[in-house]
Amino acid sequence: MIKTYFVNTNYFLRLLIKDNNQQYQVAYLFFKKAADYKIRVLTSTVVIFEIFWVLSSFYQKQKKQVISLLENILKMDFVEIEHRQTLIEALELYSHNFLDFEDCYYIIFAKNFSANLVTFDQKINKMMKLYKTE
Repeated sequence: MIKTYFVNTNYFLRLLIKDNNQQYQVAYLFFKKAADYKIRVLTSTVVIFEIFWVLSSFYQKQKKQVISLLENILKMDFVEIEHRQTLIEALELYSHNFLDFEDCYYIIFAKNFSANLVTFDQKINKMMKLYKTE
């Protein structure tokens, strides 16, 4: 039986940033096993948002760099990612406007469920007019 692993933020960051060679090697070999389907790997939306936050805040990466690094993760078809398509669409929306990534996620999540998003945030309300479900 194949083992299943939940991957947290640090493994992804070591793979992306390569700032600790020893940990990078461990993460690389781990993800190689996943790519070869020798193990089952999954992660959550929370981990993706934490990666976004760490890249933006701690590593102070520019928006384009953060988008590119997150796209690399979301393209890992051997990693099961909760709400992958919603994250992909939110990242696309984020790349073309002034909203925060989490706001873009809310908009796309609501759109995908044909739901109206309730918020007091005027920036989000303005963008939601493009995604009106009523």
